[in-house]
Amino acid sequence: MFTSEATTHDIRVRVVSRYSRENSHPEQNRWFFLYTVEITNVGSRTVQLVSRHWIIEDADKVVKEVRGPGVVGEQPTLAPGESFEYSSGCPLSTPFGSMRGTYQMTGQDGTEFDVEIAPFTLSEPYTVH
Repeated sequence: MFTSEATTHDIRVRVVSRYSRENSHPEQNRWFFLYTVEITNVGSRTVQLVSRHWIIEDADKVVKEVRGPGVVGEQPTLAPGESFEYSSGCPLSTPFGSMRGTYQMTGQDGTEFDVEIAPFTLSEPYTVH
């Protein structure tokens, strides 16, 4: 398992990733990784997650960007002290890579800001990088 954590504008984003052997098919150049994200409002104002921007890079330095509204079909609102957790997955055509990105947030006063998702590793166990 690999982890990353960043706090931006009083929003903490913690990610834990792991290799999913049951969803992978290395003989077909398909490795699958699961990740769980916990987003915590450590500030004093209520915020809403509006959209996401992921940057996914595989071992061959091929970069894929994913943008879209919310996460897992939701646009959670977080009051001070609240957290939202979700899990998702990512296929790669190589046995390791990385992900990083941002969440676009809106405060109750209408201010918009980005929150960092710190880089984290996607790796099949025992893979030499």
